[in-house]
Amino acid sequence: MNIHEEEQVPISKTRRKRAMEELQTLGEELVALSSDRVRNIDLPEDLRVAVSDAQRMTRHDEARRRQMQFIGKLMRNVDVESVRGALALVRGESASAAAKLHRIERLRTSLLADEKVSYEIALHFPSVDMQRLRSLRRAAIKEQEQGKPPRSYRAIFQLLKELENETQDQTTEAAELKHDDNGD
Repeated sequence: MNIHEEEQVPISKTRRKRAMEELQTLGEELVALSSDRVRNIDLPEDLRVAVSDAQRMTRHDEARRRQMQFIGKLMRNVDVESVRGALALVRGESASAAAKLHRIERLRTSLLADEKVSYEIALHFPSVDMQRLRSLRRAAIKEQEQGKPPRSYRAIFQLLKELENETQDQTTEAAELKHDDNGD
């Protein structure tokens, strides 16, 4: 059998079906994303509309199943690798954001357990208002002891999150300035 004969061998029905199921699964991942994230992915307009329609379908019934099949059909005409790459990027952002939140939660827990952690926070975040941080810590401990709603506990988290974002923004700006200086 030469090369030209191999090209004419049809793809098996099982292989075609598996490929269509993979496209439909990829479409389901798109539907599971928030509308904002779907907007950030480069998709043809007809596919974007089909995904948006599926997102509005709250019941997992026959209509939604047919819509998912339609999305799978539309996916045949799309650069699947770019969609996979975009989905991987979205998943990565979500994982890094979750890790950041867990890091902040651990820092808050450590702060409430030991006041000395506030000095470590001051070293890591020089712009922190130490008086406010100590006041929030005392109030959070008092709330826990009295069984009150955790307002200060949440305020500590927000403060640490703002400090983390501020530091991240400064790091990004410094990297951009360094890149601009090297680029000239």
